[in-house]
Amino acid sequence: MDHRSELGAENIRGAGLMTLAMALFALEDMFVKKAAQSLPVGEVLMLFGVGGMICFAALALASGQGLWHPAVASRLMGIKAGFEITGRLGYTLGIALTPLSNASAILQATPLVVVAGAALIFRERVGAARWAAVAIGFLGVLVILRPGLDGFVPAALWTVLGLLGFAGRDLATRAAPKVLTNFQLGLYGFAALIPAGAIILAVTGGAVVPAPANLLPVLGAVLFGVTAYWALTKAMRTGEVAVVTPFRYTRLIFALGLGILVFGESLDAATLLGAALVVASGVYTLLAGARRLKR
Repeated sequence: MDHRSELGAENIRGAGLMTLAMALFALEDMFVKKAAQSLPVGEVLMLFGVGGMICFAALALASGQGLWHPAVASRLMGIKAGFEITGRLGYTLGIALTPLSNASAILQATPLVVVAGAALIFRERVGAARWAAVAIGFLGVLVILRPGLDGFVPAALWTVLGLLGFAGRDLATRAAPKVLTNFQLGLYGFAALIPAGAIILAVTGGAVVPAPANLLPVLGAVLFGVTAYWALTKAMRTGEVAVVTPFRYTRLIFALGLGILVFGESLDAATLLGAALVVASGVYTLLAGARRLKR
């Protein structure tokens, strides 16, 4: 097999792994939403965090990695944890209080915020065309939100907060100490869910002793979330980033399907139009950035 054929095969594997990761993340969101129907949202987050910590701690130990490194106490990791808490808090409330399809559509704008943040914080070069794509993506989010119109749902602003938190987390991850492994980052990422859940419970109260049946959706969210993280990590290390990364947007397709089939959600024209604007601008931004790097 020549180099070109081998690279093509790697790209196919990478795209398949990325699509698998997005399907698993959509299932994670579904289980979190199901769990929040029978348990307080803050409690769901805390249980989800504990379960994810246990899984990643086991993976780290099985790989011969330690659970602690002095770099965890660095200022950058503290900033990353703060954004992780903000992102998880906002997005979990978003999928609990609004349709899964809407929340997932808004979340797809995260890479656009990362592009804008990288330009402003890390001084990365972003041309006029990419800035225009970012603006169109943000317009798509506004179309989904419909502020000032009858279809506006104030609870959807929680998803926007989650979007900003996740974008900040991704930017902080770029600058995070390279000595930390993916399993260690996953361990402390899930650890951040515990204070996020505690914040919600402190405001809303209502913690309960969960019945075994109510823990099953939380367990499903943990298993699918951890597996999705593994598939995402493998995907980003397989094939060309420019080919593999756009398949992140398949998450929206899975979320729309689950929203309709599991929760009986209906899609209106504004949501579909806004989602199309967000996805199209995101894919263009990713591909334009890849072309610039090749040049």
